Amino acid sequence: MLAPAAPLEPFTDAAVAVARLMELFERNTAFIRDAFRDLVAGTAPEGRVRAYYPQIRLITESHSRLDSRLPFGFVSGPGIHGTTITRPDLFQQYLTQQIALLIRNHGVPVLVGDSTTPIPLHFAFYDGTHVEGAGDLAGERPLADMFDLPDLTLMDDAIANGTYEPVDGIMPLAPFTGPRIDYSLHRLQHYTATAAEHFQNYVLFTNYQFYIDEFCRMAEAAIADPESGYTAFVEPGNLLTLAGQKTPSSGTAPAKLPQMPAYHLKRADSSGITMVNIGVGPSNAKTITDHIAVLRPHAWLMLGHCAGLRNSQTLGDYVLAHGYVRDDHVLDQDLPLWVPIPPLAEVQVALESAVAEITGFSGYELKKVMRTGTVASIDNRNWELWDQRGLVQRFSQSRAIALDMESATIAANGFRFRVPYGTLLCVSDKPLHGELKLPGMATDFYKRQVAQHLEIGMRAMELLRSMPPERLHSRKLRSFAETAFQ
Repeated sequence: MLAPAAPLEPFTDAAVAVARLMELFERNTAFIRDAFRDLVAGTAPEGRVRAYYPQIRLITESHSRLDSRLPFGFVSGPGIHGTTITRPDLFQQYLTQQIALLIRNHGVPVLVGDSTTPIPLHFAFYDGTHVEGAGDLAGERPLADMFDLPDLTLMDDAIANGTYEPVDGIMPLAPFTGPRIDYSLHRLQHYTATAAEHFQNYVLFTNYQFYIDEFCRMAEAAIADPESGYTAFVEPGNLLTLAGQKTPSSGTAPAKLPQMPAYHLKRADSSGITMVNIGVGPSNAKTITDHIAVLRPHAWLMLGHCAGLRNSQTLGDYVLAHGYVRDDHVLDQDLPLWVPIPPLAEVQVALESAVAEITGFSGYELKKVMRTGTVASIDNRNWELWDQRGLVQRFSQSRAIALDMESATIAANGFRFRVPYGTLLCVSDKPLHGELKLPGMATDFYKRQVAQHLEIGMRAMELLRSMPPERLHSRKLRSFAETAFQ
């Protein structure tokens, strides 16, 4: 059973092209869902049920483009470029912008039609429906004999990592394929207990629930203010509280919080702020950024605590990272250690400006509360128990001024996935100088400092939001043979 084939058609209007993508995707996934529901009702399909992802292609014979200043929106050279598309309803605004740039910069139509990549049964359902048990209804026929199942060979990050080898001469048009995006959309629901549709374009990461509690308080105040521009607040379980309301109007609170709960202060154009409690460690930091990256956010920032490595630092001082020592190890196979992770001017300026605005210090006086320098990220939380001689020498040679477990991972994955990144940490202890993080000290510190730190992070996001995307998505994040889509 094959869904009706849709040949490639040319489009010179981006909105019309996206409407066609939406039509094809809904038709093809409905074909799979209907067959699965028939199976559940007792009627097994004859043969294999198959439908394909829609695709976009661009064919150009010229090296020229309209605007060479742009960091994205053009292909790297003549040839055939293509990508499979999933959930065009979710990515409608993004796809319209990217396609419009292609048409404008190259002066040729885009082609839209079915690809040759099958849609897996699991990904035909948007809400994480569990399908495995239905195989028992088909007698001796395994589910894999009736439907296409997820194929991990189609979900790697070779495009983002710069190791992709074109198939049949077709070069990638986007950093992620349809199956890769679908995988992450389902994992986001699992890890954060919120649907992908609620994620905003500006993302804050933290490793403390104290920050989340303060974010919730600030979010509730924002949606109560009709002048704020925020339209809703979403908590785990997709608990949706609309502006002007005090209690959720939809959603179900989870029995227990997920591994990395996410909270979303929404705006109508998705330019609001999402905050995720990633917990402790570089593995979590990599996991969540691997999946949020497919949503193509405009920026993500790490707001967390760190060990101050210099005796001149004081508890509560801020550290604005401008470089990283990557001892986290979780990205060693994806991004070689010799690759530098540069500071992004736009993000650095926004963070420094936000610190100055919120603390009231400026110019040379700002050095009283903030230091810019290298942050080392390590994968052993009990690093204090190691032989300190080697560590101190390493910190000294790298000029590191702070140590944490997540910042380098988040920055490196931002670099890898072309998502603007930044880090603003707060010194919560100084183990090398006898100031350990102890319960009583930590409690007083958190009460005093968390609100200001989060306010700085949110203000920095507002400053970044005021920039046009083509400026924020710096050209220094783009490689030689880059995909056209941001």
